[in-house]
Amino acid sequence: MTVNVTEHLWITMKDGTRLGARLWLPEGADKTPLPAVLEYIPYRKRDGTRGRDEPMHGYFAENGYAAIRVDMRGTGESDGHMADEYIQQEQDDALEVIAWIAEQTWCDGNIGMMGKSWGGFNGLQVAACRPPALKAIITAYSTDNRFTDDIHYMGGLLLNDNLWWGTIMLAYQSRPLDPEIVGAGWRDAWIERLERLPFFPALWLEHQHYDEYWKHGSICEDWSAIQCPVLAIGAWSDSYTNAVPRLLEGLQVPSRGIIGPWGHIYPQDGVPGPAIGFLQEAVRWWDQWLKGKDTGVMDEPKLRAYLCDTIEPTGTRTFTDGRWVGEAEWPSKSIASKTFALGADYSLGKPEAASALLAISSPNSHGKAGGEWMGTGCVGEHPTDQRLDDGGSLNFDTAVLAEDLDILGAPVARLRFSVDQPVAQVSLRLSDILPDGRVTRVSYQVFNLNHIHGHDRPEMLVPGTTYEIAIKLNDCGYSFKKGHRIRLSVATGYWPMVWPSPKRVTLMLDTGASALDLPVRPQSCNKDEVAFDKPAHGPATPITQLDPGSVRRWSEQDHVTGETLYVTEGIGGLFGEGVLRFDDIGTELSHSLKRELRVRDDDPLSASYVLTQQYRMGREGWMVDINSTTSMRSDAENFHISGVLTAKANGAVVKTREWKQTIPRDHL
Repeated sequence: MTVNVTEHLWITMKDGTRLGARLWLPEGADKTPLPAVLEYIPYRKRDGTRGRDEPMHGYFAENGYAAIRVDMRGTGESDGHMADEYIQQEQDDALEVIAWIAEQTWCDGNIGMMGKSWGGFNGLQVAACRPPALKAIITAYSTDNRFTDDIHYMGGLLLNDNLWWGTIMLAYQSRPLDPEIVGAGWRDAWIERLERLPFFPALWLEHQHYDEYWKHGSICEDWSAIQCPVLAIGAWSDSYTNAVPRLLEGLQVPSRGIIGPWGHIYPQDGVPGPAIGFLQEAVRWWDQWLKGKDTGVMDEPKLRAYLCDTIEPTGTRTFTDGRWVGEAEWPSKSIASKTFALGADYSLGKPEAASALLAISSPNSHGKAGGEWMGTGCVGEHPTDQRLDDGGSLNFDTAVLAEDLDILGAPVARLRFSVDQPVAQVSLRLSDILPDGRVTRVSYQVFNLNHIHGHDRPEMLVPGTTYEIAIKLNDCGYSFKKGHRIRLSVATGYWPMVWPSPKRVTLMLDTGASALDLPVRPQSCNKDEVAFDKPAHGPATPITQLDPGSVRRWSEQDHVTGETLYVTEGIGGLFGEGVLRFDDIGTELSHSLKRELRVRDDDPLSASYVLTQQYRMGREGWMVDINSTTSMRSDAENFHISGVLTAKANGAVVKTREWKQTIPRDHL
């Protein structure tokens, strides 16, 4: 099928703001209207996501859909200002965009919305607004709860990725409008955008518990608001997986879920592999709900998930051995919780294990083997051998397994404990001990113990008081093999993933009243394996890699001062893609970023974080540089966060912005 691509068109909002869009139309759509698929995100259709958009939306168009990729207000070439993520204006604009699409001569009035990450979030949020033309959505790597499962906080603790992502957003939203699209006014519009640029990491740091800010856009507040079918996608190496089982359980509409082994990458390109024919699955979903065809999607299992075989504890992984399994319903009646008691002898699952009070006060650098919070397909991003961290935790091990044990779902750690400080955190790791002694992390969780009664009700702990809590670890699908052992590790911090508590904490764990519950999937279920088509794509956009760039990750410890330095550095391409040129528009992109996190084992207030970033884009006669530095430290009462950004055009400074804020710690 011949597809015609419109490089740019305007969609005008009621207030006069114009949003930029790119459109893929099958030939003849003006005479025979078709359903439309919308992706609505802030990452620049022209030169930001172009390499990913072309083969995906082109594929939809080849299969009989109008595909449209829209830049949100204040991003790309779109007019206006983007004040924050997921605000009401964003949703209101999306409703206008959907209404506009439905009125076009090439659209038959049936619209689907899809997206990954930001686009997965706002797909759920817009669906909850119930626009009449929106008939179905596909949400990939998103969440129903913006506080518990996004890039800012985890388990009520501050993710250091909050500053990382906020710094990246400073570069992304400082990019200028393309003069080839908007003409001579591009520079004035760019300066206005720079002058209004929010200091993103501070916006999110100001809300340290589940308040109205986070409840807005968290569709778990009202599952019934969504009334169209939902296909939810997750991945074990990504950070947005826990929402998929919750969506399948909470939604009251036709829904299906797929969880693969990948990182934060659409499944047709998924790394670690195996990638799947996700675009075929998407077309089946659209055909079912936008064209009224019975494609059999509702005959599929409620959840299709990849059950991982033994994973080597190495930082770089391109493929994961395992198999696809299906669960006809979710929660699955075939999966049963199996309890493993914690013993005074550091045993896990020993019958009639003796009890004891065991103490742990982890070094502040505990967590160096944790890898990245969000996998993106980069080298070195996965958890490494957990023995590097096991020396700083309480470790409880099973006996050698006499048979394979498969788990699918969320492990739960039930703890009885006391602490000696009013502010404290705990980190939990579920690991596979290989026969040669190496240790692979299978799942984990961190938790702010000051949120013991809810993320919306933080409270100071009373030192010496005994508390009880059940903490869900991240959902996972894994097969522990015969001859291996299972380990649960308990620690009092997880650096450099989360910011440390203001004082070192000693946690006393009562093993006699603590246990681990695993979601065991019986071996008899193995007949329920499923399969996917091989990946397919539409035509690729022409790209030249001008420089392969590099990605480095390392840590080092000063044995005189006790300071640990943890560094990640991407040169040329933030996610390992190198320096690129989109050949059909002649635009080059280069993005470098270095993170440096320091902490001394004996002093959590020594923690510091500095990011330096360089972003370059443009072509001959129009070359833009955006350089920034952001940093954060804390004392016992406050966070101190600062940043400076300089934007240049053809080597001349256009605008410099500086920010410096002190934000009180809120039970954190």
